[in-house]
Amino acid sequence: MNIYSKIEPTQILHIINRKREVTDGRKDLVDTDQFIQVATIKQQRGKTFKPHRHIMYPRHEVYITQESWIVISGLVKVTLYDLDNSVLHEDVLEPGDCSITLQGGHNYEFIQDGLVYEFKTGPYLGINHDKTMI
Repeated sequence: MNIYSKIEPTQILHIINRKREVTDGRKDLVDTDQFIQVATIKQQRGKTFKPHRHIMYPRHEVYITQESWIVISGLVKVTLYDLDNSVLHEDVLEPGDCSITLQGGHNYEFIQDGLVYEFKTGPYLGINHDKTMI
């Protein structure tokens, strides 16, 4: 589910991907022009890929931290904010669900004991440089 800004209606701010909606094969969830890249990959046993490593070279100026949460266990309420800090969407993430924030704000509340994996673009320069509280 792509969640668009009400301020800039063509701009995707957040993405929620449900485990129950994952289909076979690879599906890129984020456009290739974004810093964070997230995909689902659902394959049959025995499927493999050519071994590889990624090349280190400067690609772009990092201008914003983008973040993704994947719920492993428990339930997590997510509140997603628009560019003007108004609430845009609220939802409950279940195990296997993923949220991605490209722009705009977010808040997470564990409504059950749980475990999540968090991924973000770096480098992280600390709370005083990378965050503005809503």
